[in-house]
Amino acid sequence: MAEDMATQGKKPKFDSIIRSLAKRGFFLFVKAVDKYAPDRLLLFGLNFLDKRVPNRLISFAIRVIEKVASNRLRSFIIAVADEYVPDEVANSRKVCTVLAGVGKYIPDEIIPPESTERWENIRAKFHIPKLISSRPK
Repeated sequence: MAEDMATQGKKPKFDSIIRSLAKRGFFLFVKAVDKYAPDRLLLFGLNFLDKRVPNRLISFAIRVIEKVASNRLRSFIIAVADEYVPDEVANSRKVCTVLAGVGKYIPDEIIPPESTERWENIRAKFHIPKLISSRPK
């Protein structure tokens, strides 16, 4: 009983430490990208992904992720992205554009059922469009 109380007392403090570290880390990342990454480089990367990377390679990468990463791991990553990524990241034009450009290739089938609400929050936060499926029906 006393151990449960000690565990509960440590968890909020540990959570606040993680949140503050994540906020600082993401803030530095956003600041570096906004300052040092030229628009042309980001545009080149997104255009390269859209025009030069074949759909078969993207589909292959999605199948590999489905096989390698369990539903529990994918759900955990989505939960962390939803909870710990601060709003400063979503306010960065460059970072939000890159996340939306890459995130549009993530199909809904790969999202675990228990994480659909969090995925919708992330999609709305970073303005990620829905995937237009290129898979054969």
